[in-house]
Amino acid sequence: MTTLGLFRFPAPLTRVCLVPWGLRLCEKLPLLSPGTMATPVQAASKKDCPTLLSLNEHELEEQFVKGHGPGGQATNKTSNCVVLRHVPSGIVVKCHQTRSVDQNRKLARRILQEKVDVFYNGENSLVCREKREAEKRKQERKKRAKETLEKKKLLKEQWESSKSAQRGLQVLTERTC
Repeated sequence: MTTLGLFRFPAPLTRVCLVPWGLRLCEKLPLLSPGTMATPVQAASKKDCPTLLSLNEHELEEQFVKGHGPGGQATNKTSNCVVLRHVPSGIVVKCHQTRSVDQNRKLARRILQEKVDVFYNGENSLVCREKREAEKRKQERKKRAKETLEKKKLLKEQWESSKSAQRGLQVLTERTC
């Protein structure tokens, strides 16, 4: 398969997403095709974290559109909403999380890096791995809670049975006296 064949898709793929805060964006991607060199970008807050593929600026189309949502005139009349498109994959990210154009540009690039990672790596991407790990942790918490509840029920039953046995002994001792 040629390098050009990797970027041909039957229909243009468009993904518009507004991602909540707090996503970690760090993953090391394999090369997209033979002969293509990737420069990894280290995440600023995580030193031991894997890296993401850096986005080439010539592969991006950037637009600034008018904002939307709460904030009134300050957001609705200014063009601080960033629409970033990755041309080879067709992924589109729209970011209007802050009133600052510069912050929205940075956020849009981080989100796009993550989306490109998911697009090229699928289940092996950082986001999917984190979701699987979070689900595993959730299942473990559920399991521990269930075990704790069962232990409490068993302890309560034992306590009740010992209490009833003590009452029975008291009744027998009262009758004998």
